[in-house]
Amino acid sequence: MKKTSKWNVALLGLDHMHAGDNIRDIFACDRAELVGLWDSDDARLNNVGKDTGVSSDRRFNSADELFEKARPDVAVVCSTTQDHTHFVEMAMAAGAHVILEKPFAVDLAAADEMIAASERFGKRLAINWPAVWQPAHQTAYRLITEGQIGEVREIHSYGGNRGPLWHSHDKKETNGAVSPEEKRATWWYRADMGGGSLLDYLGYGATLGTWFRGGGLPSTVTACVHVAPGDEVDEQSVVIAAFPGGLSTYQTRWGTFTDPWTHQPQPQCGYVIVGDEGTISSFDYADHVTVQTRSEPAAHPVVADPLATHNQTFVNNVLDALDRDVDIVGPLSPWTSRSGQRIIDSARQSAQLGQTVPLIGPDDSAVLSASKKESES
Repeated sequence: MKKTSKWNVALLGLDHMHAGDNIRDIFACDRAELVGLWDSDDARLNNVGKDTGVSSDRRFNSADELFEKARPDVAVVCSTTQDHTHFVEMAMAAGAHVILEKPFAVDLAAADEMIAASERFGKRLAINWPAVWQPAHQTAYRLITEGQIGEVREIHSYGGNRGPLWHSHDKKETNGAVSPEEKRATWWYRADMGGGSLLDYLGYGATLGTWFRGGGLPSTVTACVHVAPGDEVDEQSVVIAAFPGGLSTYQTRWGTFTDPWTHQPQPQCGYVIVGDEGTISSFDYADHVTVQTRSEPAAHPVVADPLATHNQTFVNNVLDALDRDVDIVGPLSPWTSRSGQRIIDSARQSAQLGQTVPLIGPDDSAVLSASKKESES
């Protein structure tokens, strides 16, 4: 049932630079009221708060104080990926639904812990993949579901940017010129905290790819990563996933020549989707997709659909689902994101072993069954 007042939304953690974009999306949503902002670094809290217009009375010195005083209905978590599980448990115990900024989790076990918490507390869990809110990708999904290219056989994705140290909140540019020691001290370059381009960007390719495929998953995964001397995480990865209909590839890159939101690099960031009746290319920030079909084999542009209000941002989408009391669906669903996480974990194992591996993890039904048993006990 639709909430008669606005949904109280809080944001926890400013470790992920997407926090700035998320704050602005919350302000722009007429169903949301930003009631609190917290970060472990007071200087960063006040800097981002001032830049994005969050008043000082809505900035909190501790997460516990935020939940006690602001009482959010929904918590948006932009912490390090390692801390996602902690904040999901904290927020849901305080009565809040949770939206995680991507990536979902450091590994599949952590993802399953968060899904179990959602079942146990009876709260919604969503994962925000910002590429979902690009009209081209939603148009590609519509065309696929309408059968324009037949059954999807292959998906090829390329995702990345100049690197996480070239941007701060709200995509404010930095010069990126830090020493190797300073770089490796950031959470982005620490394996234990969820760093690396593979975890950062394979989640996009694997999760949106699963969405485009209607849930289809590969049988095996083969991956190779490039780790610079002295680093402990990759800045580039190439992943091959074997499906019944063929092979799909997912590439990630920190160190593209330009950022796709300013100038598309080469290779372009986005997706090429191959079906048995046609193909679609859908590139990040484009105003159209390019389509081939058997009836019209010459590649031709299709103007991207205007987005419905509930599909314009993560907060609009999740609050619409809460208003209508329906499940979170699409890439934001923890189940679709869990499928992406299975591919990520398989890719990491493949890169470590230097060989092809079967898809990791139990399927969703086994996890859901275990979660229900735990919540009922």
